[in-house]
Amino acid sequence: MPTLRLEVVTPNRKTYSEDVDMVTIPGVDGEFGILPLHVPLITALKAGELRIVKDGQETSLATGGGFAEVMPDRVSILTDAAILEKDIDESAAQAAMDRAKAALEDKDLGSEEQAAAEAAIAHSLAQLHVKRRRHGSGVPDAGR
Repeated sequence: MPTLRLEVVTPNRKTYSEDVDMVTIPGVDGEFGILPLHVPLITALKAGELRIVKDGQETSLATGGGFAEVMPDRVSILTDAAILEKDIDESAAQAAMDRAKAALEDKDLGSEEQAAAEAAIAHSLAQLHVKRRRHGSGVPDAGR
């Protein structure tokens, strides 16, 4: 059976690079699955869960916003953040979200600071969703 070469790249490093059977991507218009021989496309990503199926095993990454380039034999993900489920520190993600929510309450917040706080909330929610999905516990609402 054909496979896809999946590469997930952040500004700091290549987070993931392997041949996979399928990948499910968190697109801005909803999540969608990519199988080998998919038609070429480029799409924007939102913060969320990137699910990878390889040899019958599913692996998840929490990703930030970015772009995906899909070709029949490969998928390239360029994102501002990507972390494997096993590497997510749930308490640190919760604390980051709490700090960002508190920052949004500042009435003198500039547009850049507000955008950074909103991005931090999206990243934290993505991490918490990925970490808690398999454990059956809920993910808190952003509460804005």
